[in-house]
Amino acid sequence: MTVFQQQNNFFTDDANIINKKPIAGIETLITHLSPASNKLKTKSRQNINYIDNQQRRCFLLHKGSVSLYRSIDGMVINTESAPYVFGMSTQLTEPDYLYIRTHDASEVSALPLNIANEIISENDLWQELSQLLIYTVTRVYDHCTKISSLSSYDIIRYQLYELMSESDAIRSSVTIANYIQSRTFLSRSSIMKILAQLKTGGYIVTERGLLQAINNIPLKY
Repeated sequence: MTVFQQQNNFFTDDANIINKKPIAGIETLITHLSPASNKLKTKSRQNINYIDNQQRRCFLLHKGSVSLYRSIDGMVINTESAPYVFGMSTQLTEPDYLYIRTHDASEVSALPLNIANEIISENDLWQELSQLLIYTVTRVYDHCTKISSLSSYDIIRYQLYELMSESDAIRSSVTIANYIQSRTFLSRSSIMKILAQLKTGGYIVTERGLLQAINNIPLKY
């Protein structure tokens, strides 16, 4: 069996970023944008496109959790739980480059992106918008940097801590292996090998492939 060398955790920034989510500012945006939005009928694991009838949309997440996917390869770019506003940080991307997928019985409403921009301007919500954008960019940047320049073990370790910080709904609906594979370029065999060793060493607790607990995963493999 592989020997793990126990050291202090270093992937703590993820939880800190999530804890700094500007909830008050996001809720203010949702309060102002909601009257102009229409509730969408959603179900678990439903795909939602940014464009509808040639019109670009902004989405308000009132309840539940959703993930942002890259269309070309299905990679997860970000995962968020309510409250949240999708669409404001991707206005310059191609409308079909990304799509949203619900994790559970989420409550989502949508409105035209140009209307959302007008409401934000008319109500001087620039501070709330900037808080949302800073948080979003930080989350995506943190994710991208940690999966592009680390070893396979480091990436898996980071993803485990990120999964542990997700909502109960997400942790109970996606296996560890699927969560990691959808967010990285790692092969399933390498993911399963390392997960098996971590479980044998008592560093993670799983049930039917779902993550239950983390016990100070070693820094080195």
